[in-house]
This record gives sequence, structure tokens and C-alpha cells, in this order.
Amino acid sequence: MSVNPHHDTHRHARPFPPQHQSRQPGREHEMNPEPEIIREGYVGASRLTGQNVLITGGDSGIGRAVAVHFAAEGAAAVGIVYLDEQRDAEKTAALVEAYGATCVPIPCDVRDPECADEALEVFHKAAGRKLHVLVNNAAAQWPRDDVEKISLEQLDATFRTNVYSYFLFTQAALPHMPDGAAIVNTTSVTAYRGSAHLVDYSATKGAIVAFTRSLAAQLVDRRVRVNGVAPGPIWTPLIPASFDAEHVAEFGKKTLMRRAGQPSEVAPCYVFLASADASYMTGQVLHPNGGDYISS
Repeated sequence: MSVNPHHDTHRHARPFPPQHQSRQPGREHEMNPEPEIIREGYVGASRLTGQNVLITGGDSGIGRAVAVHFAAEGAAAVGIVYLDEQRDAEKTAALVEAYGATCVPIPCDVRDPECADEALEVFHKAAGRKLHVLVNNAAAQWPRDDVEKISLEQLDATFRTNVYSYFLFTQAALPHMPDGAAIVNTTSVTAYRGSAHLVDYSATKGAIVAFTRSLAAQLVDRRVRVNGVAPGPIWTPLIPASFDAEHVAEFGKKTLMRRAGQPSEVAPCYVFLASADASYMTGQVLHPNGGDYISS
């Protein structure tokens, strides 16, 4: 089944039109072009049949692509946690349900210490008490070229969104995760090569790598695998919501492949790490980044 109306066989060569969105989180339906969520002709292989999964930041971008791919792989229920992007969340729910999965949209601010417990309760009422896969994916970034201009308020918001929420959702999810369950964390290429204009964001992504490795060691005896994905420049709502129009028009051109990636090119990494195909992998990070060589 193909549910992607935005597939474009020439997407690899086309630059993005200059554009900017004035608030975070960004809106996927306002992007030009909208991201490719799942490639035309994608055929699932029943890798996640009957499983319940929960994705933070699941309404758009990489989170939406992961939700749709999980549904295509036979997931029974897909929970998507999002802030307030109702239109995008409704679109994601329709895409997920087109594959026969139940979608559970959960509006919730992951910066709120109560959000994780409340989200899990909503999900359990709709899908049952077991959670087989948790994808910690919510993220925020506010570029600053001068570290002295990063306010305490920005620092707090970035770490609460990108790091604290990963701890809180993991703590809320673990009591409901059976043997063989999986946690997949979204980090970033910036954790490995840094970013001069995203110092606080990069710091959070480095923390997620350490969190992933440490948590994997702690949970191995509970038979819960913990891995991560470190995307490079990917065309998501975070980009026009973070950068000016000129930057957006050049986005991704510095990669070895000279283009940004699409969410459809990242989500299969999550499918693999969530599935039994990755049963001998924990504490690892995959790197869909357009050709950057990662040495550590």
C-alpha cells in the first residue's frame, strides 16, 4: 500500500524553496515541499506484527515517518505524543490507520514532568498495558551563534525537551515493557561533529548518546534493548521553524550526497532497531546522514 501523496522521483536533485516558519514546533502542512514520509512501493515484512509502540514527537517529520513505517510493518497500536500541532497529528493518524493499525494521538508537552505518566495512561486505555517499543524522538532547537546569548530559559527548554523527556518517558514505559522490548532514541550527527550555531542542542544530542549506551548496559538483564539513530540534515518542520529562508534554501548541500535526506530515508533505521532483526544489537547508534563519516 502507498499512502504518500508527495513522492517525487526527482527530489534528490531539487533545492528547497526559501521559507521560514515563525514558531516552534513547525508545521509540516506548511512546508514546501512537504517531506516524503514513506517511499512509494514500500512493502512491510511484518517485522512488528501485533506490537504496541509509542513515539514522542510523532505527529510530523521523522516521528510521523516512524509511525507510518511501524504501521506498515504490522504494529497493532501506534501512540503519537505531540505538543499542539493538531492538523499534523490528524494527518499522521490517518496515514497510520490506512495500514490497519490503531493510532492514539496524545497532545502533551513533554517538558511537563507529568506528561509521560499521563501519556502512558492514555495509551494504555486505548491499546492495553503492554508497550513493546518506545521511540524517544521529541526535540527542539533555537540557533544561537554566540554561546553567551543562550539564555537560561532557552537552555532549560532545550534540555527539558531533548533530554529530560527521554528519561521521564523511559521511566514511565519500563514497567509495561516485556522481555524483548526495545527503546530507540533519536540523537543527531551534531552529537559527533558539533554545531557552532546549535551548541545547546548538540550538547543534548551528545547526552542522548551517553544515555543510550548507559541505559543499554543497565537494561540488558531485563532483556530490553536500547539503541539510537543519529540523523544528519533531514527535511522536517524543525528546519524552517529554526532557520531563516536563506539557510533553508541551502539546507543539506554540505553533505557528501549534496542534499538533505527525507524522513522516509531515516525511518527504516527505527524499524530495524525495533524489530527482532536487531536482536543482537544494544547500545548502538545508526547514522543515516548523507555520507558523514562517524569515528566514535
